[in-house]
Amino acid sequence: MAEFIDSLSIIQLIFITYFMRICDVSLNTIKTISVVQGRIAMAVVLGFFEVLIWVTVVSQVITRLGDYPILGVAYAAGYATGNAVGIVIDRFMALGTSVVRFISQHQGYSVADALRSSGQPVTTFDGEGRDGHCLLMYAICPRKRVQQIIKTAQSVDPNIFYLVEAVSQVRTLRTAAAKQQNSWLIWGKKK
Repeated sequence: MAEFIDSLSIIQLIFITYFMRICDVSLNTIKTISVVQGRIAMAVVLGFFEVLIWVTVVSQVITRLGDYPILGVAYAAGYATGNAVGIVIDRFMALGTSVVRFISQHQGYSVADALRSSGQPVTTFDGEGRDGHCLLMYAICPRKRVQQIIKTAQSVDPNIFYLVEAVSQVRTLRTAAAKQQNSWLIWGKKK
């Protein structure tokens, strides 16, 4: 492997350093989210590859940094870009469960009916706000469905207030969308 790396031009080494650093930082971001969500096996596998890439890249940068200081810039730029890439990957994968809390002043029951018609269970509560009576609604759903649920609610009440929170544990989740959770995306999830 050392012969291969020695045969690379400095430009190739800069790009490899940059892209490999993006990979290991992106893996770190997803691994951290996996740890928080209790996905043990996923965190172990991602952590292994993250550190394998990191050790390889950092050893090459440290060895050549005196001759090519630009490698330090490529390393730092890859780190910064890797954070953004990791966040984009997390948003795409949308692992986990969320609770969406809605508050509607005038159309709460219609919003609840629309959400239920779309297959989303909703729990409602009567409430009292600054401007009088309101309806509070709680909907627990896979994170992938949050935007869809918000759009459904806003189509009935454009002025609806909502709050989205991450859920660390759920006893049951009985929606049609929840059946999709039996996919490869949850492998390693602690029960």
